[in-house]
Amino acid sequence: MPQMNDAVTPVMVGVHHVGLTVANRDAALKFWEGFLGKPARWATTLDRPYLGKIVGMPGVRIEAAFIDLPGGVVVELLDYQVADRSPNPDRTSNPGNAHLCIRVDDAAASWRKAIACGARPLTPDGPVDIDGGPNVGARGAYLRIHDGITLEIFQPPPQGKSP
Repeated sequence: MPQMNDAVTPVMVGVHHVGLTVANRDAALKFWEGFLGKPARWATTLDRPYLGKIVGMPGVRIEAAFIDLPGGVVVELLDYQVADRSPNPDRTSNPGNAHLCIRVDDAAASWRKAIACGARPLTPDGPVDIDGGPNVGARGAYLRIHDGITLEIFQPPPQGKSP
């Protein structure tokens, strides 16, 4: 492992994107474009040699798309064109499982829209009121979207209600 020079401190400036590996880019795009109400920034095939070096798979070909989320973060959908893929179990408690949380102004309306776009709710009654911790007064819900990926809908507490 390379040694870090104590005299040099790297500067982190922000999140560039969040990558989600999907079974079918076009099916994933259908959810995201419907949910966000806008088209992807771009969709293309990635197959340049540098990419294989970065991901440790020389010669890889990936069907990809960039989706702009509110607030400036980008979701990158990655459909690896390789033969030996297998889906991850979609239980939130499995190590390595991650979720993407989107802040919304109306958790119930966003929850309904996600379901209309194909999401499967984990709480059948809709968003839950958060009654403890740093987000007391907020509302939230988990939904499964394409490929078992977890989408969290998060409505912050009304102004002046959080600790």
